[in-house]
Amino acid sequence: MAISNEQREYVAHIVDLLQFIGPVESKSMFGGFGIFLEGLMFGLVASNELYLKADAENRQDYEGLGLEAFSYAKNGKEFKMSYYQAPEEAMENAELLSAWASSAYGAAMRAAAIKGGKRSRRVQT
Repeated sequence: MAISNEQREYVAHIVDLLQFIGPVESKSMFGGFGIFLEGLMFGLVASNELYLKADAENRQDYEGLGLEAFSYAKNGKEFKMSYYQAPEEAMENAELLSAWASSAYGAAMRAAAIKGGKRSRRVQT
């Protein structure tokens, strides 16, 4: 799927807003964009919608606001990922967006630590 100039401009805008938390970058992937900080993907943009990483520690923040998880269909099945819509009010307030993005980055760091721990246990065995 080709990425439109409108999508690229939207992602550039999101990346600019997120510079408050660090050197955020985007990477084109699967018809959308991954949002990265220090090599960890903590967000994604699909259909001009920002989704942020969630886990057991922050998922209730998203669900409490009625925000939806990112999902996609494959082979007739729906798959939900651990990324939730960013709150609409955060998209208009850089300070609020920074707080949500920092929480998402924390979830990405926790996921990486779990994955890293599993890898190191496999190597030691």
